[in-house]
Amino acid sequence: MSSAKVHVHMVVSDLARSEAFYASFFGAEPVKQMPGYCKFLPTWGPVNLAISEGQEPKGAGVVQHLGIQLDSPEEVREHLTRVKAADLAVDEELGVTCCYANTDKFWVTDPDGFRWEVYYLNFDVETPGKHFPDRSLTLLPMQACCS
Repeated sequence: MSSAKVHVHMVVSDLARSEAFYASFFGAEPVKQMPGYCKFLPTWGPVNLAISEGQEPKGAGVVQHLGIQLDSPEEVREHLTRVKAADLAVDEELGVTCCYANTDKFWVTDPDGFRWEVYYLNFDVETPGKHFPDRSLTLLPMQACCS
């Protein structure tokens, strides 16, 4: 099995606030801390996240959201329980069809508005609508569905 990780480096407005958020979200303290910088290597997701305090450069692109795909719906529920226990605000979407996929997932938003999706892909679909298990299918433009 590969130990490869996706590296993401984000500029945040308040390092202490973001560090506390990510420690709660990942369930682990940073593995490295320097003035104005810290790095997380969560054991449950293949991500190497560095955050540093500063101002985003002009002309920077927009990140719609970040995500961690897990191996089972049980893992999603396990991390959902842990994140809720850490008292982070969570949006749950279990068994939801959206963006050409049916997933079990939850979302958290960091202090600077970066949204993280933790999900398991149940199956792919052909229609870009949004369907919650207890409601009928609503067809939406792709951008509205995936945001």
